[in-house]
Amino acid sequence: MERTFETVLVEQCAPTLAGMKPASLFRWQGGGARAFTARWARELAPFGIAIRVLKTCPRTGDSLIYLYRAAWLRRILADRDNCRFLEAAGYDLERGCGGLLEQLSDRLCLEREFPHEIGVFLGYPLEDVVGFIRNGGRNYTCCGCWKVYGDPDEAQRRFTRYRRCTEAYRARFRAGVPIRKLVAAA
Repeated sequence: MERTFETVLVEQCAPTLAGMKPASLFRWQGGGARAFTARWARELAPFGIAIRVLKTCPRTGDSLIYLYRAAWLRRILADRDNCRFLEAAGYDLERGCGGLLEQLSDRLCLEREFPHEIGVFLGYPLEDVVGFIRNGGRNYTCCGCWKVYGDPDEAQRRFTRYRRCTEAYRARFRAGVPIRKLVAAA
């Protein structure tokens, strides 16, 4: 199948489109990222889903695209433990959800180190985000969509659900089902 923006969107974001995961992140290499995200922002807004470019590489033109369920992300970012973690990482919580995403985008673009706190914005368990940072990506209990530092059995069940969802969405999309029909209502 041709590697269109829509194909990559389905392949990389199926669990978020299905309402199983609060957010997804993917790299788009084909140019035109801002136009594509503007179009899909309009298409997906009625479902409570937002999409934005977090970073564009000035050298290659590749973009990091972030798709998220806005209400779910606001709940994650309002969680007391997540707030403490993000504040300790230097985030200004007074700026709200949009401001936190701007700060994340700035960190992706300006800092030498990758901002591993992005896991919070993707809905990863805080235990796993903190574990990854503290352990430098080593000593994990299992690895799938991310490195796990908590319960490996629960993580494997979640990874299996995400994989099955992605396979089903990919097959339905290839069969001609439009993305709007694949989206679970908020």
